[in-house]
Amino acid sequence: MRSPISWRPPATWHFFRSDDRLLLILAGAIVGICSGVAAVALNQSLIAVLGYLRPYRAYWWAFVLPAVGAALSSLFLNKIMREGAGHGVPEVIYSVSRYGGLMRFRSSFSRLISSCLTIGSGGSAGPEAPIVMSGSAIGSNIARLLGLNDRQRVTLVGCGAAGAISAIFNAPIAGLIFAMEIILGEWAASNLIPIAIAAVAGTEISHLLQGKQIPFSHHHFNIGAVDIVACIGLAVFTALASIMLTRAIRTIHHQADGIQLPSWLKAAGGGCAVGLIGLYLPMVLGEGYHAIREMMEGRFAPGIGLVFLAVLAKIMATALTLGSGGSGGIFAPCLVIGSFAGLTYHRALAYLWPGVDWVQEGCFVLLGMAGLVSGILQAPLTGIFLIVEITGGYEVILPLIIVSAISTTICHYMEPASFYLKDLVEKGQLMRPGTDARVLADLEVHELLETDCITVHTDMLLRDFVDIVKQSRRNLFPVEDQSGQFQGMIYMDDIRPYLFDPLMYDAVLVGQLMNPRVETVSPDDDVVEVLERMDAEGLFNMPVVANHRFRGMISKSTLLDQYRKELMVQTYHLNR
Repeated sequence: MRSPISWRPPATWHFFRSDDRLLLILAGAIVGICSGVAAVALNQSLIAVLGYLRPYRAYWWAFVLPAVGAALSSLFLNKIMREGAGHGVPEVIYSVSRYGGLMRFRSSFSRLISSCLTIGSGGSAGPEAPIVMSGSAIGSNIARLLGLNDRQRVTLVGCGAAGAISAIFNAPIAGLIFAMEIILGEWAASNLIPIAIAAVAGTEISHLLQGKQIPFSHHHFNIGAVDIVACIGLAVFTALASIMLTRAIRTIHHQADGIQLPSWLKAAGGGCAVGLIGLYLPMVLGEGYHAIREMMEGRFAPGIGLVFLAVLAKIMATALTLGSGGSGGIFAPCLVIGSFAGLTYHRALAYLWPGVDWVQEGCFVLLGMAGLVSGILQAPLTGIFLIVEITGGYEVILPLIIVSAISTTICHYMEPASFYLKDLVEKGQLMRPGTDARVLADLEVHELLETDCITVHTDMLLRDFVDIVKQSRRNLFPVEDQSGQFQGMIYMDDIRPYLFDPLMYDAVLVGQLMNPRVETVSPDDDVVEVLERMDAEGLFNMPVVANHRFRGMISKSTLLDQYRKELMVQTYHLNR
């Protein structure tokens, strides 16, 4: 009788499984391809939706279109997908830092649909953050399918993010740097090659399905010394715009949270306000790439006043879209706002110093985009290489570095955490690899329990307690009542005078000597918080109590010893 047929992996698969690096390269290529397909799908869907709605934008009631799109997006995310509104990238960073890159499968498509509804209807947002979340979720679930460990899964999450950004911008180097600089927050050698492979794979899939093109072409720029000096002022301008955009989004988000209305209705209100702005300034609607192309090519007709107004209007439209609950990313708005800011700055220079032979305005448009991206993300390398790749402007690398570096520095001084990380930092949820928070996050109270303590009872005589002290190697003793409930602690330093007075042995009970006001720890407490409490109170030991029962002690010495061991494990994994 034949045995039932069972699937067996091919011999080549065992070869890849035996080599960690080859496995990650192969899996990274697969993730990059899948992320590239997802990016192309979102891009083509946006083109289709925008094309379908374009005829209706001529009507007076067109301002309701962004409201309808935002409301549908919110309903889809909250009611159908059961996911809260958000930018997407902070959620990916949190999953990497706290859960080893573990993400749900539905996240691989939920933000694609919700952002298509928001952006396609005219909401001021970009497709980058949703596609990053989608690509990262694809990487996470492929890692789960292959049975990979946490470290390998984190690498594939980075591969998904890199493949997504590379595909949507046709910029593999920018995708690689974005994944390493923002998503993973580390430059481990073990991650570099797989993520680079994924970035190239995503770009090639985009080339295959959409054609090989640079999103924004430009003419050659002849940059002089005076233009380079003027870049310093542009960097300050873009930094201020970055800070304004960050604070505007957060302000509207907090105000929306305080309104007692359904989330979809709040999103619709924000979308309606965006639609009203778009009636007078249509260039602020959608992702806005058409306006960038016109500015790069010197065909943007409005004057300096209207261009500066567009800067403010785009900031407000983006804040209303994302702050009220719409779905989308910050990349595209940053590029548009940066291009408006660069054009405004160039025209102001030409007006104030008409005799100076300034470089073409398209150059300052390009530099403005780099300043906004670098400032709001506080990631200068991402800003530099993204702009270089999407424009092909390699000859402006020096002013790009100047603008990006200064803008990032100013923004970091005024906003210590970047747009993506601010909420995580405020909630204490940002735990980058190798940091104290990340190492301690992998420790739990039950792993640190010291259970060699001898418990005593409240009605025990001091004479009996002295006999126990002679047998114990500890200088602290938990005290329980007859029912076994924790009552307090006895510390040897506090009762030493009684121990050397035999007259007190039969006159004093343990319950009279104990300290009932003791700081305790629950087995479910966070180790980081426990250590902070120890430092604040100047304690070296704390009893662990659950349901009024003593479970053991936790001490700084044990905690720091486990910390050292965990750090060695994580450092070994990072260096592999």
